[in-house]
Amino acid sequence: METGIGSVDGQKSAPNGTVGCPASASATGYLASGASSIPGAGDPAATLGRHIARRLVQVGVRDVFAVPGDFNLTLLDHLIAEPALNLVGCCNELNAGYAADGYARAKGVGACAVTFTVGGLSVLNAIAGAYSENLPVICVVGGPNSNDYGTNRVLHHTIGLPDFSQELRCFQPVTCHQAVVNNLDDAHEQIDKAISTALRESKPVYISVSCNLPGVHHPTFVRDPVPYFLHPKQSNQAGLEAAVEATVEFLNKAVKPVMVGGPKIRVAKAGAAFVDLAEASGYAVATMPSAKGLVPETLPPIVESADAYLFAGPIFNDYSSVGYSFLLKKDKAVVVQPDRVTVGNGPAFGCVMMKDFLSALAKRVWKNTTAFENYRRIFVPDGQPPESEPGEPLRVNVLFKHVQKMLTGDSAVIAETGDSWFNCQKLKLPDGCGYEFQMQYGSIGWSVGALLGYAQGVDNKRVIACIGDGSFQVTAQDLSTMLRCGQRSIIFLINNGGYTIEVEIHDGPYNVIKNWNYTGLVDAIHNGEGNCWTAKVGTEEELVAAIETATGEEKKDCLCFIEVIAHKDDTSKELLEWGSRVCAANSRPPNPQ
Repeated sequence: METGIGSVDGQKSAPNGTVGCPASASATGYLASGASSIPGAGDPAATLGRHIARRLVQVGVRDVFAVPGDFNLTLLDHLIAEPALNLVGCCNELNAGYAADGYARAKGVGACAVTFTVGGLSVLNAIAGAYSENLPVICVVGGPNSNDYGTNRVLHHTIGLPDFSQELRCFQPVTCHQAVVNNLDDAHEQIDKAISTALRESKPVYISVSCNLPGVHHPTFVRDPVPYFLHPKQSNQAGLEAAVEATVEFLNKAVKPVMVGGPKIRVAKAGAAFVDLAEASGYAVATMPSAKGLVPETLPPIVESADAYLFAGPIFNDYSSVGYSFLLKKDKAVVVQPDRVTVGNGPAFGCVMMKDFLSALAKRVWKNTTAFENYRRIFVPDGQPPESEPGEPLRVNVLFKHVQKMLTGDSAVIAETGDSWFNCQKLKLPDGCGYEFQMQYGSIGWSVGALLGYAQGVDNKRVIACIGDGSFQVTAQDLSTMLRCGQRSIIFLINNGGYTIEVEIHDGPYNVIKNWNYTGLVDAIHNGEGNCWTAKVGTEEELVAAIETATGEEKKDCLCFIEVIAHKDDTSKELLEWGSRVCAANSRPPNPQ
């Protein structure tokens, strides 16, 4: 991790006046170096603010999620002035960060813009979540006037000390690069290096821009920054060949090998290579819960009795291991990370890109369908929930039976932290159906902002969000932003009276929340502006009617909000088991000292 601070680092331009980005990057994008000799460099419109706006457009950002504050207002003027950029005003910084997270999932990179410290520390939680999920989010903060650095002055929006570095220090652990732009001499290099690092590392970056600089011309900027291609990382060829050789020998000795997809498949952009290997090998396939939606669910599923595993991009934590109850034997596993392969207890091979490795392995591995054939012999399909009696209170498993019927290749699912995790995990995704949730960080309230950003990035899909009432109360405000943006998502608000996931881990009165009239709240937010429809359902008959309306011709371009009344004890059996195991893991007594 590296931090660039203008007033400390000083002039970094090369002797010929050019400033460049790293030659190698893991993401495909367009960045450039600029020089004063390029025609147009003397144009008064060639400003820092325009340079930032054009760079965002060049790497694929079309929407920036923002909250105004006095330190970023001039910067926002320049973002608005960029014709290819749309500024999406959010209700608070946390939601703006969540929206940038969701947008990055849809488009490959996201961006948000907030003000100094009060905005920066508010967005920080969302940036930490994006870091945990390996999402390139560019967080731009309007900073203090450049003349105030080094003056020992006390500024507003601070904790009252003459130290402007508090915000920077908070961002350092949750971003892969930080740039403090408080002079123009090296601003070009600082901006380009930060954005390219976000793409290369697939992690968030922090860029602070002094509030008096965005509108100032400087000869290092050109009106339209000259692009160059960011080359993807390359595998070390000798290491790749050795890793493939060792893995082939390891897997070909196994009787029932299986493949397991993990969440870092996204970072490595290796989804297609994973599918190619699955088809070439004939292995049974599974995905870790946090990787659902990254590979097709039409591949043969896994069995428990495998004698060798190939994990592609796994993250092993207390959640994915169900409170550490899943104990993997390392000597039975090949673990493939985005740039490293470990075979059993060793050897390990660095500088080997996952995409290259899986593609090469597909050409060498023997076909072995034993695990899948055994699975077919013992497979018992999941049963359907019991039929409801007329007027019977709606059960959550009946809700998700109907959600399943709604899914097509033109839809996507956003699952909020909580029981929606487990119910949505059981959905069978058609080819092309998107799926997103935040398992590693697990921040309740994430889904509202993420839905805003994701839907803004995939306007060709209708997004279905499943959100618990406790989570919704954290971030509800930005339904108003969805309406302003003309979004047409379908939201199922599951009203069961509290934090159900916490109840199953450790219950207490703090898990009960004040009930809201959720449809009434959304109607109030709607306030006659935008296209919105709400319904409150408590039986299967009411649910079916609401879904028919929401998916019908009249409401196909409408934001639809369906409040589902459920019993407080109506939870999935998976949550009951998971909650008890996480409780046991959390309550382990201290080891003797």
